[in-house]
Amino acid sequence: MTKNTSEYGKNDMRKYVGKTSLIMSLVSEEFPDVVPYRAEEITIPADVTPERVPTHIVDYSGISLSLSVCLGLCLSQANVICIVYSVNNKKSIEKTIFLVPLILVGNKSDLVEHSSMETILPIMNQYSEIETCVECSAKNLKNISELFYYAQKAVLHPTGPLYCPEKKDMKPLCVKALTRIFKVSDLDNDGTLNDNELNFFQRMCFNTPLEPQALEDVKNVVRRNLIDGVCDNGLTLKGFLFLHTLFIQRGRHETTWTVLRRFGYDDDLELNQDYLFPPLKIPPDCTTELNHKAYLFLQGVFDKHDKDRDCALSPEELKDLFDVFPYMPWGPDVNNTVCTNDQGWITYQGYLSQWTLTTYLDVQRCLEYLGYLGYSIIAEQECQASGITVTRDKKIDLQKKQTQRSVFHCNVFGDIGSGKSGFLQGFLGRNLMVNKETNNIMDISYYSISTTYVYGQEKYLLLHEVFPDFDYLADADMACDIVCLLYDVNNPYSFEYCAKVFKQYFMDSKTPCMMIAAKSDLPEARQTYGCSPLEFCRRHKMPPPQSFTCNTAGAPSRDIYTKLTTMAMYPHISQADLKSSTFWLRVSVGATVFAVLGFAMCRVLLKSR
Repeated sequence: MTKNTSEYGKNDMRKYVGKTSLIMSLVSEEFPDVVPYRAEEITIPADVTPERVPTHIVDYSGISLSLSVCLGLCLSQANVICIVYSVNNKKSIEKTIFLVPLILVGNKSDLVEHSSMETILPIMNQYSEIETCVECSAKNLKNISELFYYAQKAVLHPTGPLYCPEKKDMKPLCVKALTRIFKVSDLDNDGTLNDNELNFFQRMCFNTPLEPQALEDVKNVVRRNLIDGVCDNGLTLKGFLFLHTLFIQRGRHETTWTVLRRFGYDDDLELNQDYLFPPLKIPPDCTTELNHKAYLFLQGVFDKHDKDRDCALSPEELKDLFDVFPYMPWGPDVNNTVCTNDQGWITYQGYLSQWTLTTYLDVQRCLEYLGYLGYSIIAEQECQASGITVTRDKKIDLQKKQTQRSVFHCNVFGDIGSGKSGFLQGFLGRNLMVNKETNNIMDISYYSISTTYVYGQEKYLLLHEVFPDFDYLADADMACDIVCLLYDVNNPYSFEYCAKVFKQYFMDSKTPCMMIAAKSDLPEARQTYGCSPLEFCRRHKMPPPQSFTCNTAGAPSRDIYTKLTTMAMYPHISQADLKSSTFWLRVSVGATVFAVLGFAMCRVLLKSR
C-alpha cells in the first residue's frame, strides 16, 4: 500500500518556508547547502518507516505552477497533505487558513526561541480536518522523522471518522462499531468484560496479554472518571467506550483503529467486504457444509445467549443474539423450517439446523453471518471460510459407493392439496392438529430441515417443497440427492401428477425416487391413472409406495425420513435391498437406537452447561 504525502507551502516574494529543505533533510539526514526550487519525487521503502508502509513524497513549488493548478494535480493523488509555514514569518502562518490540510508543519524553529503554537491553536480549533501540528527544523534535523511519521499516521489512523472535536465525543458510527466489538468480546454475555475476556481481547488485537497490574490500572482509570464504567470488577460498555474516547483525545487513535480493523472495519467504519466475504471456491456438483470448528463456535454463541438454559432461544434471546447484525437475518418463516419447543421457540437442534440450511443453500450469506458474529476472532481462525467444508463431487461418491457428506437434499413433488406441507411439518414433529393451530400465525416455509440417523451416523435431511408445475422445472428443482413423489391416497386424480413428473424429468436420471402415499389414515381411492401406484413403482424399479400420515395423536412417524436419507446416502443400493423389509428394519432400528442415545447425550450436555 503506497501512501502519498504531499507538501504545500505558499511562498510570498520567494521567501521560502522550507518545504524542499524538509524533504532533503529527511532523505540525506543533513541540511542541504543548496536547495532547488522543487525536490524530485521520492519513495521511502516500507521497512524504514514507523508504520511499515511505503511513502511517496511529492514536493510542491509555487514558482513552476500556479497554486490552483498544482493543487488540482496533487490533491487527487495525495492521501495526506502537510501545510508548511515558517515559524518566524507570521504572514506564512496566515496563508494556511485558505487551504484544507491534515497536518500543519512549523519549519525553521531554529530561527526563533518561542513557539508558534499560540498562533496555530485557533486555526486547529477552527478546522477539524487538521490532524496535528508539529514544529521542526530542516537545518537542525529537529522532528523531521516525526513529521513524516505523523503524516503516515494521519492516513492510516485518521481522527475524522472517529471523533467530533466540537462535541468532544466519538461519532455515532464509531460508537456503533465499538458497541458490536464489545458484545462480540463479551463471551459470557453478562454485560461486562472480565479479566479473561479483556486478556483475550488484548491478545487478539495486539498480540500480547495485559499484566494483572496493567488490567487494574486500566479499570482504575475508568473508575475515577465514570461511576458505572466498572461493574463486578468487569469493564462495562460505557467504560469500554470511555477508554476509546480517552485514547482518541490523547492522540492514541491508532489504538482504536487497530481494534476496529481487527474486527473487520474499513476507513468508513463499515465492515470490509473482504472480511465478510472471504474467497471460497466451490466446484460444480459440490456442496457446502459447516465443519466441526464452525459448529463448536455456533454452539458457543447459542450457549452465550440461552440465558435460562432451556435449550431454546426465546424471541428476546434471539434478538439479543442478532444484535451485532445490521439487520434481523431470520424471519418468522424460520419457525416453520426447523424444530421449535412447545412455546414456538427455536430449539438448539433447530438453531443448528437453520445454520446448516443457510450454509447449504447460500454459503455467501453464511460467511457474512459468521463475520457479524466475529467467527474469525473468537474461533481464532484466519477467516470464516475455515468453518466451511466443500464436499467432493457427487460423481466420486457414486464411484466409491460411499459419501462423507452430512447434508442431503430431497425435493418433494406433489399436486395441490396432496399433503406436501404436512409432510414437511411432520419431519419437525408436528401433527395435523399442531399445523392447524399454527397455520394462521406463522409464515409459510417451503423448506424443513432436521437430523436423522442412518447406521449410527447423524445426518441432516433438507426437504424442499417444489411448486406443482410439471410443464417446466428449473435446474435447481432437479438438482437434489433424492426425489419424493407424494400423492393423496383419498384423491383418485392425485397420483397422475407424480407419474407425469417422474416420466418427464426423472425416469432417465440417476437420482433415486420414492413414492409417498400421503394421508394414509383416509380411505384409499382407486387412482384414475393407467396403472396402480404399486404397479407403476414395479415397472420403474422403485421401492413400493410408502404410507404416511400426519393425522396422529403424537408426532408423526420418522421412519419415512430415515428411509429417504438412506436412499440419498446410498443411491447405488440395489432395488432388491430397497424392496427388502429386513433392510428397512435394520435402518429403522439403528435410527431409533441412536435417536435415543442422542436424546440422552442432549440431557447430559444440558446438565453440564
